[in-house]
Amino acid sequence: MSVWSKNAAVTIFKKYPLLRGMGSYGIIWPISSFIQQTFEGKSFESENRYDWWRCARYGLYGSCYVAPTIYTWFTIASVVWPGTTFKVALIKTFVETITYTPFAMCSFYFGMSLLERKSFDEAVTEVKTKFWPTYKVGASVWPAVAMFNFYFIAPKNRVPFISICSLIWTCFLAYMKHLDAENIPLKLKDKSARLNA
Repeated sequence: MSVWSKNAAVTIFKKYPLLRGMGSYGIIWPISSFIQQTFEGKSFESENRYDWWRCARYGLYGSCYVAPTIYTWFTIASVVWPGTTFKVALIKTFVETITYTPFAMCSFYFGMSLLERKSFDEAVTEVKTKFWPTYKVGASVWPAVAMFNFYFIAPKNRVPFISICSLIWTCFLAYMKHLDAENIPLKLKDKSARLNA
């Protein structure tokens, strides 16, 4: 890559934070899928080889759906609650936890199911089965990350910061996505089972 094209890429990513977020999600989400598959026992040489199409689906979904929606949420939050005071960060974190987070989790299970060529009904069933167990974990982790992001990180760097934090989270999402309903840990399953009864 020439010096000019490197400088052009840096300039574009600085000028357009959405593209920077899409680029980072397009790398981090497939890496998360790869890590999760490694823990699942997949390898390069055995009969249980890595599913590269699964990694590609994560890259497509992360870059083309997650990055734009989270960028939109950050933009709306910054307009509605401008500033970086502790109070503003607390409000944004609370609203994100009860609005964007549930939306993102439902979208993940539904959208990834469709990318796997599952039917509409199968996608809905997966959302019903896995949303609450996932939200339970997310609600105990993401408010602290969101608070830090809204209070300490400059608006132009919020999407890339969250994308880095999401590496581990996306490994967890990939783990939950590929669990059969009966294998969801009981501690996470309780509320979901009651709601779907």
